[in-house]
Amino acid sequence: MLSQEEIDALAQGQPIADQPQGTADAPTAAASPSPAAPRARPAASTPGRAKAPASTTTAPKPPAPAQVNPAQFAPLSGEENTGVPTNIDLLLDVALQVSVELGRARLTIGDILALRAGSVIELDKLAGEPVDILVNGTRIARGEVVVVDEKFGVRVLEVVSRAKRLASMG
Repeated sequence: MLSQEEIDALAQGQPIADQPQGTADAPTAAASPSPAAPRARPAASTPGRAKAPASTTTAPKPPAPAQVNPAQFAPLSGEENTGVPTNIDLLLDVALQVSVELGRARLTIGDILALRAGSVIELDKLAGEPVDILVNGTRIARGEVVVVDEKFGVRVLEVVSRAKRLASMG
């Protein structure tokens, strides 16, 4: 560890003589001032005055660099492992929320509080206009409403391009 005098000498651009640790001239722990004791600062250099050489200790050597080896990987083969599902196969049975949006309306709180049985909410889409098909809230396609065995259904007319789907997400 450097003493205050050594630090000041280095800050002023003066070289410090190297001394091996454990020599008679090297400061010992008993001779070093305690952290609470004030440290004496060397006198400012003036032209014509020589400075006394400052005592030094050698800095600890940096640790040796760690040995680095390249990673070893098994060679890739073009063969498909049978019996092991591909990445997409793992997701095929995940359930998603699919909804169809007929249209939207913007109402004030007063209009919502005034809703009663038989009230009609006018939507922003025209009758016969394609409806939006949403998966987990993201539009993935457009279609037309159809009736199948007395139930509503949607015939897909257009699938939204991947670029448009990604643009709408971000």
